[in-house]
Amino acid sequence: MDITLEKDYLKKLYGRISPFEFKDKLISLANLNKEKFNGTVLDAGRGNPNWISATPRQAFFTLGQFAVLECQRTLTIENLAGMLKKEGIYNRFLKYYNENINLPGIKLLKDIIDFCIDEFNFNSDEFLFEICDGIIGDNYPFPDRMLLHIEKIVNKYLLKELCNDNKYNNQFDVFAVEGGTAAMCYIFDSLAANKLLNKGDKIALMTPIFTPYLEIPHLPEYDFNVIRIHANELDENNIPTFQYPLEELEKLKDTDIKALFIVNPNNPASIALNETTINNLINVVKNYNPHLMIITDDVYCTFIKDFKSIISYLPYNTIGVYSLSKYFGVTGWRLGTIILNKNNIYNDKIKNLSNVEKEKLNARYKHMNLNPEEVPFIDRLVADSRQVALNHTAGLSTPQQVQMALFCGSALIDIKNNYKKLTMEICKRRKSILFEGLELNLDENPMDASYYTEVNIISWARTLYNEDFSNYISSNYTPFDILYTLARDYSVVLLNGDGFASSEWSFRISLANLNDNCYYIIGKVLRKMLNELLLQWKKNKWNNSNLIQKAL
Repeated sequence: MDITLEKDYLKKLYGRISPFEFKDKLISLANLNKEKFNGTVLDAGRGNPNWISATPRQAFFTLGQFAVLECQRTLTIENLAGMLKKEGIYNRFLKYYNENINLPGIKLLKDIIDFCIDEFNFNSDEFLFEICDGIIGDNYPFPDRMLLHIEKIVNKYLLKELCNDNKYNNQFDVFAVEGGTAAMCYIFDSLAANKLLNKGDKIALMTPIFTPYLEIPHLPEYDFNVIRIHANELDENNIPTFQYPLEELEKLKDTDIKALFIVNPNNPASIALNETTINNLINVVKNYNPHLMIITDDVYCTFIKDFKSIISYLPYNTIGVYSLSKYFGVTGWRLGTIILNKNNIYNDKIKNLSNVEKEKLNARYKHMNLNPEEVPFIDRLVADSRQVALNHTAGLSTPQQVQMALFCGSALIDIKNNYKKLTMEICKRRKSILFEGLELNLDENPMDASYYTEVNIISWARTLYNEDFSNYISSNYTPFDILYTLARDYSVVLLNGDGFASSEWSFRISLANLNDNCYYIIGKVLRKMLNELLLQWKKNKWNNSNLIQKAL
C-alpha cells in the first residue's frame, strides 16, 4: 500500500490539513477495497448534489440556438457569423417560438421572458437583446457589476429566498460572482483593501461554520484575532440544538469585534438560526455593537421553509452571500452573488476613515472615478476582484449571467414552489433513510435543512447506553480511528465535524450526493461499528471484573 495511505501517516495529517484535503486521502484509501462493496465508494463527504434543475438548462440551450441564428441572420460567411441586431428581436423570437413549439425548454423560456417583461416593465427588444447577446458572449459584461436586466431578475429572486418577501424592492445591489467561494474571497479582500478590517483586528465567527471561514482569517495578509461564538445550546435531553445561547451572543457586545461571519443554515449540521437566536442577535447588535459588519452566507437557505436571512433583519449592517450551486445543481457553472443594501455601514465606515487612509484609497481607485471617494463599497468589490486596473473586465461571464437569470426566473414563476418542494423532500427522505439504518428516531425540526447532518459517536453511545461506554470509546479511540476504519473496511467516506469547528466526535454526512439506498448502508455500517465497540466495552468490563474478583 502507498505509504501516504498508511494509518500512521494519515494520522499525522489528521487535524493539520483541511477536512476537504484529508477527504481526498480517505477516498484513495476507500478505493483500495471497494470491490468488496460492488466496486463503489460511498463518498458522503461531497457537498454538491446528485440532482440538477433540468428545464432551465434546456431553456438556456434553446435560447443559445435562437441567438446563433440571429447572428447568422445579419451575416454568414461559411463558419463566420455577424453580431446581433436589437430592433425587432422580440418579435423574431415570438416567430421562432411559434415555429419550434416542441423544442426542449422553449415554453419555460417564453414564460420567463414574458414574466420579466410584465413584472419589471422591460422593453421587450432591449431585454431579448441583452440575454441573447449575453449567451453569445461576444462583449464584456456591462455594466461591470452585472447586466442591467439580469440584475433585476436575480435581485427579486434573492429577495424571495433571503427575505421571504419583497419589502426591500430596489433597495439592494447585486454583484454576480463565480460561486459562493469567490464571494468569500472578494469580501475578505475588499474589507482589507478598504481598511474596514486591518491586520490583527478582532472578528467573530458563529461556529460551526464552513471550513474556509476558519482558515482564511489566519492567512498572513489578514492574521485576524478570531473570536468564536459557539452554537452550544442543548435541549432538555442534552441533545445539541445548534442554536446560540445568549451568553455566547453577548460576546458581540465587545465593540472591538469589527465583523461577524455567519453560515446560515450552518455547515455541517445544516441547522438555521431560530427566532430566539435571531432576536437575541438583533438586540446585541442594535443596542451594543451597532457598527458591527455582518457577512452572512446563506447557501442552504432554500432548503428551509419560509427562511429569512439576517440581511432581512439587519440590512444596514449585512452583506449577503448566496450561491445557486446546491439548489439548482450547478456547482460547475460557478453561479454566486453578493447582495448589499444601498444604505449600508460599509459606505459609511469608508466616509469616516482618517484623511490619511482616504488619500491612500483615492490613489487606489483614482483611475475609476474623478471623485474616487464617491465609489460605493459594492463597486469597490467589483474593482478589487480585478485588481482595480482591470475593472472594465470584471463581472461574471455573460453566458453565466444568462443561465443565472433563467434559474432565478424559473423560481420566480414557480408560484407553488414545486421545484423547492422536490429538493427539500429529497433531503428529508434521505435523512430518514439514514436514521433508519442507524436505528435512531428522527425528530422533526423546522430549522433543519437536512442537506447535511451530523452523527456524534460519543453522544450516541451516551444516549443509547451510558456515560461509561462513551468514556470507553473516547479513552481508547480517536475520531481519526473511526474515519480510517470507515474508509478502509467499508469504503465509506465522511468528514470530521471538528474541521468545521463542530464537536470533536461529530462526523458530517452529506445527504445530497448519493442515491437513497446508500444512506441506509451508511447508517447500518455506523450502527455495526457502534455495536462492535459495545461488545469490546462489555468484554473489557467482564475481564476487569474477573481481575478484581481474583485480587480479592
